[in-house]
Amino acid sequence: MEHLKLDKTKFTLAIDFNPNGTLEMEGSSYPESAAEFFAPVYDWLNRFVSEVGTNITLNLRFDYLNTSSVKCVLNILEILESYQENSDSKIVINWYSEEDDEDIFETGEELAEDSSLNFNFISY
Repeated sequence: MEHLKLDKTKFTLAIDFNPNGTLEMEGSSYPESAAEFFAPVYDWLNRFVSEVGTNITLNLRFDYLNTSSVKCVLNILEILESYQENSDSKIVINWYSEEDDEDIFETGEELAEDSSLNFNFISY
């Protein structure tokens, strides 16, 4: 399984998905087409969960997410949730937010409420 690495741009996140099970997303996301940007992320993740079968730690450190990007992150969480339900693997979500960034923190809380995954909220 290859490493998925996408560099951060003004409009898109940095993505660093390592086949060892450490997955990271960082930055701001407001691409013209979130579905197009996230398509290779979904493809990689679906292959990963079907081929590798290991514990996963997803580190999320967002500055800004537009509505379509939040939906795409939710889709990623749904893939992971299904994987956890159908395997013996453990999934941990680390949601990082700046201490004074209530919007990002609340977005994480809302996603956690819609998920059975274990979220850790970490302020910096």
